[in-house]
Amino acid sequence: MSAVEGLRRRLSGTDTTLVLGVVFGLYALYIVFGWMLGLSVGGIVSTLQQVTFLAAVYALVALALNLQWGYAGLFNIGVAGFMAVGAYTMAMLTAPVNPEVGGIPGLGLPLWVGIVGGMLAAALVGAVAALPALRLRADYLAIVTLALSEIIRLIYNSTPVQTFSLGGVELGTGGARGIQAPTNPVGALYYTDPASPGAGTTALGDAVFGFFSGLGIGDTTVVDSTYTLVLVLFVVAFYLLLSRVGNSPFGRVLKAIREDELVANALGKNTRRFKVKTFMLGCALMGLAGILWQGSQGRITPAQFLPIVTFYVFTAVIIGGSGSNTGSVIGGALFAGLLFLGPTYVGRIVGNFFDLGSGPNTFTAAVGALGTLDPEPVVAYALSDIASLRFVLLGVVLVYLMQNRPDGLLGHRTEPAAAVSLARPSSDESTAARADGGPRTEEGR
Repeated sequence: MSAVEGLRRRLSGTDTTLVLGVVFGLYALYIVFGWMLGLSVGGIVSTLQQVTFLAAVYALVALALNLQWGYAGLFNIGVAGFMAVGAYTMAMLTAPVNPEVGGIPGLGLPLWVGIVGGMLAAALVGAVAALPALRLRADYLAIVTLALSEIIRLIYNSTPVQTFSLGGVELGTGGARGIQAPTNPVGALYYTDPASPGAGTTALGDAVFGFFSGLGIGDTTVVDSTYTLVLVLFVVAFYLLLSRVGNSPFGRVLKAIREDELVANALGKNTRRFKVKTFMLGCALMGLAGILWQGSQGRITPAQFLPIVTFYVFTAVIIGGSGSNTGSVIGGALFAGLLFLGPTYVGRIVGNFFDLGSGPNTFTAAVGALGTLDPEPVVAYALSDIASLRFVLLGVVLVYLMQNRPDGLLGHRTEPAAAVSLARPSSDESTAARADGGPRTEEGR
C-alpha cells in the first residue's frame, strides 16, 4: 500500500472529516447570514474570523477540561480561575519594569518566559487545590474548585493587590481595571512596531495588506485572521497531545479510575498520584488557553473570568461528549457558532426584515399580548434582550441532550483499552499479510 493510499484511508470517514464538516457547515451558515445582512466581502470574512476564533478558544479549554472530567472523572468547576492564573501570571511577568504613568509594573521578561510561567503557575495552583480536594467525592470536589475559582478572581479584583511589592520587586494586577497584556506577537509580521501600527508596515505587511485590500478585506481583519490561524494550530497540538495521553498506559489508568477507582486501586495503581498529575496537566493547559484567549484582547481584567465562562466550557464538552477529544473540538465549534453567536445574528436578521418596534419592558407584558394572538411583542422583547434568550436556548439544548443523548454527540463511541487495533483483519488484509510473508491460516497452507 502506498503512503498516499494509507493516508487517505486514515483520513476518510475519521474524526478529521467530522471536524471539517462541522466547520464548513458553520462557514456556510454565516456566509448566508452575512448575505442576508448585506455585509461586504470584508464583513463576511471578519464574521468568519470571529466564529473561528471563538470556536478555537472554546475547543482549547474544552480539550483541557475533557482530560480531567472525560478521562479521569474529575469534576472541576474552577476552569475560569485556572485560566485567570495563567493569563495574569503571564502579564505580570512580561509587564515593563518601569511602565508609563498609570501602568502596572512587572518583571519585564520575554513573552515565552511569561507563557511558560503562566502554565507552571496554573499547574501549581491546580496541585494545591488537588491535594486536599481529591480526598472528597465528585460533588464536593466541584464545590471546592468553584470556590477556589471565585477566590482567585476576587483576589485579582481587590485593591490591595492592584500594586504590591514582593521581595523588593514592584508587581501588580491592576485591580478591577486590570493589567495591560503584551502586544500581540503576530503583529510583528506586518508592522515595524506592533505596539504602534501607524508607525509603518514591513515588506510582508505591504504585500499581504495590498493583496487583501484589493479583495475588500481590511488590515485589522488580516492580522486577526493570522492570530486565529495560530489558535487553530494550538487546537491541533492540544488534540494530538491529549490523544497520545489517552492512548498511553497513563491514559488507560485514567479511564480505569473514571469507571471504578476502587478496582484500579486494587490492581496496584496509586490513583491519587494519577489524579493529581492529571489535574495539574489539565490546569496547565487551561492556563495556556487563558493566555491565548484573554491575553490577546489587549487588557486582562477579572470580569473576563466570571463563573459563566466555566459553564460555557462545560456546555461545549457536554454537547460534544465527555471522554471524546473530537467531541470537545466539535462541541466547542457548535457552541460558539450556534449557541453563543447564533442568537445575536438571528436577532439582527429578524430586525432587518421585520419592523417590530420597541419591545415591552417586562416579560409579563410581552406574554400577555399572546392573549390577543399577537406574537410581535414577545419576539420584540426577546430580541431586545438577546443575552437572556441565549441562556434560555442553552437550557433547552442541555435539557434535550440530558433526555435524549446524555453521552453527547460523540460520547457514545467506545474506546479500546489497547493502543493498537485488536480487531480480526478482513479477508483483503489477511491476503496482503500472507503475500508479505505474514502468518498463514490453515486453509492457506
